[in-house]
Amino acid sequence: MNINNDTIVAVSTPHGMGGIAVVRVSGDHTIDLVAKRWQGAPLDTMQSHTAHLGRLVDTSGELLDEVVLTLFRGPHSFTGEDVIEISCHGSMWIQQQIVNTLIDAGCRAATGGEFTQRAFGNGKIDLSQAEAIADVIASQSRASHRVAMNQMRGAFSRELAHLREQLLHFVSLIELELDFSEEDVNFADRGQLIQLAEKIKKIIDSLAHSYRSGNAIKNGVPVAIIGPTNAGKSTLLNALLHDDRALVSDIQGTTRDVIEDTIVVGGTLFRFIDTAGIREAHDKIESMGIERSFKKLDEAQLVLWVVDATASIESIEVFHNTIAPHLEGKQCITVINKTDLADAGTLALLQKQYANSSLISAKNGDGIDHLQQLIVEAAALPEVGDGDVIVTNARHYEALTRAGEAITRSIDGLRAGISGDFVSQDIRECMHYLGEITGEITTDDILGEIFSHFCIGK
Repeated sequence: MNINNDTIVAVSTPHGMGGIAVVRVSGDHTIDLVAKRWQGAPLDTMQSHTAHLGRLVDTSGELLDEVVLTLFRGPHSFTGEDVIEISCHGSMWIQQQIVNTLIDAGCRAATGGEFTQRAFGNGKIDLSQAEAIADVIASQSRASHRVAMNQMRGAFSRELAHLREQLLHFVSLIELELDFSEEDVNFADRGQLIQLAEKIKKIIDSLAHSYRSGNAIKNGVPVAIIGPTNAGKSTLLNALLHDDRALVSDIQGTTRDVIEDTIVVGGTLFRFIDTAGIREAHDKIESMGIERSFKKLDEAQLVLWVVDATASIESIEVFHNTIAPHLEGKQCITVINKTDLADAGTLALLQKQYANSSLISAKNGDGIDHLQQLIVEAAALPEVGDGDVIVTNARHYEALTRAGEAITRSIDGLRAGISGDFVSQDIRECMHYLGEITGEITTDDILGEIFSHFCIGK
């Protein structure tokens, strides 16, 4: 990977005004260029990882701000280069003027993710750790933060490195036999090789299987709120979010399209999806909304079926029969709504008839806390401990899937007794896909796609 030797500068704190802001500089000429605008302790003799109070001035020598400058000498820095972080007052004008005066001094404005890309290019982190940095920044729950931190600290990378080490040993034995094919020498027992390959496959499959939970932890567990018109779906969404997110009306068919929003419940991020009421559509727009409702129902991991407790038992059963085929393999909570308007006998009958149910009044807020507990339990996401490896990235999942297919072919080949060069090819293909995850094997197009999603200053 080619790394531009320009010295780059950017504001690393979020856009806006606050108490302080941090301007980051990195590159081969960081110390010399910042020194042109710095008034304080000499930078060329300053110890690494020390902070100093001083002043920054513009090109004319006019004071811009009193700042705290922290120096990190390469290679012992985030990027592996000389890095200076300037903590200034949070005025947006001051931030921009500091960046401008450093650009006038010879720095270049950094592009999105360029600091992290330099850290990757200089071997400070691998590609999966670089992606984890973005996930840490974007984390919205305790679980997503912990998963991202584990990956950023190298838990996933170490797992993959161990797998590739075993695969390398595997393929070296096979290829060594090919070098001595005329002597008919066997350097490894085929049965032992099959056992090793199956062990590796089991680990790869386990990592790939964790993606379903990992994706839910990172992006939120998709929860579809379904039911007939006027069952109280939008009112329930508003109650769960503690906000008037969805329009509520007594007029049937008010919700014509899906409405999504997220909230953290019990440390887990949930993505609630309010859908259009399912009934026989009265116009084309409502028909499209109902079609989308079924699509979201099929995509959801968890379903909240909102039952109008004031409706007839017969109509409730008809609706249940309509959606039943879409509920197979999904967790479903029957939310019996409008309990403040229904009689006790009807509520008891509904609870008996539909398992895993919850009594609520979305309008009054009754039963919402209990429903939230049921939602967390139904999501059944794994507890994430320090060092646990859970795949959250679609790119990683795709690479693991292809690695799993390659190792499976090698196992089949070993059992069938095919030539070692074909087995070796499959093993090397497996290693290739694992290497794509960490960036040992990559392209500029992949790197450009990954780092384009980073914010400027990171």
